[in-house]
Amino acid sequence: MEMTAATAFWFLPVVTPIAIYIAWNDMRSMKITNASVLALIIAYAVVGPFALGLELYAWQWLHLPVTLVVCMALWALRVMGGGDAKIIAAMSLFFMVADLLLITQIFAASLLGALAVHSLFRFTALKNIAPDWKSWTAGRYFPKGLPLSMTLLFYLLFVAFYR
Repeated sequence: MEMTAATAFWFLPVVTPIAIYIAWNDMRSMKITNASVLALIIAYAVVGPFALGLELYAWQWLHLPVTLVVCMALWALRVMGGGDAKIIAAMSLFFMVADLLLITQIFAASLLGALAVHSLFRFTALKNIAPDWKSWTAGRYFPKGLPLSMTLLFYLLFVAFYR
């Protein structure tokens, strides 16, 4: 089942401020906090039954443990950070399996866009807007909270306005 526009409109108002905070905090401190992950899970828990209906809402909860196990295995292999793994698992509650191709395409575009914009700021005087952000001096590490948050928001926006 694909996500409907009505469902996306239910989720957008509660997810948007959390996603913006996750992106901002990851760029600022190179950390995705447990509190922000928990906020995303609570947002799904509160709004989900109204947005999805009880049966689909209950099935969507399976995304969390499955995604968490896969992402933690990738974390153990040093493929991704622990915060990234946790936030991907929390975000998976909002994604429909039928939309996996769309989600992957949005993530690829978000990752490239975020890398380009972050690099523009990092390697120019624009970084003086927020000179104390750790992501400017993180070496080869990149704050993936930004493209992950963009993926969730753009997915919900796409579904809300184009379905």
